[in-house]
Amino acid sequence: MSPDERREALVHVTLDLLRQHGLGITTRQIAEAAGVAEGTIFRVVESKDELVEAAIAKAFAPGDLAARLEEIDPALPLREKLLRLVSVMQQRFRATFGLMERIGMVRPPDHLHDSEGADRFRAWLAERITEIVGDDAARLRVPVDEFVHLLRLLTFAGSHRHIADGRLLTPEQVVDTVLVGTLAGPRADTTEEDAR
Repeated sequence: MSPDERREALVHVTLDLLRQHGLGITTRQIAEAAGVAEGTIFRVVESKDELVEAAIAKAFAPGDLAARLEEIDPALPLREKLLRLVSVMQQRFRATFGLMERIGMVRPPDHLHDSEGADRFRAWLAERITEIVGDDAARLRVPVDEFVHLLRLLTFAGSHRHIADGRLLTPEQVVDTVLVGTLAGPRADTTEEDAR
């Protein structure tokens, strides 16, 4: 394995251990989980803290999320593709929230918490969701950017244990709630006469 490949493998193992045990992990645990000698760690990083920081940065990078969203076919029926989208986003949010709670973080790392980094991520996510909605945007009675905002916001809130008061929302609950409120045509809370 090259030093870069070894480092990436150690970062992956460290992230898994952080999710299980929090910040109390040791280099010995990391080495055992990676199947390497403890000294090998210090050939690719200078300290455990460097490895932990790299693992946390990896947890917040869009990498896996981007790949999984790319797999959603925009030609699917609207509800189906939104269910897949929300499911992927919830898995990401829940994993991130779980890691943050386990290691005592109350917000993302500073380099992601700054407005520029957060804005870039939100813009990227909004663009990808808009692509997934695709031509179905014409079926909405709100602008697509408002739809994307509502979907992302409800997915985020419904995936956070504390925000949702311990009652996490399912993808079906998120998608159906947003669709009922945004699809063009008669709404569930209107009579046929009101819809005319």
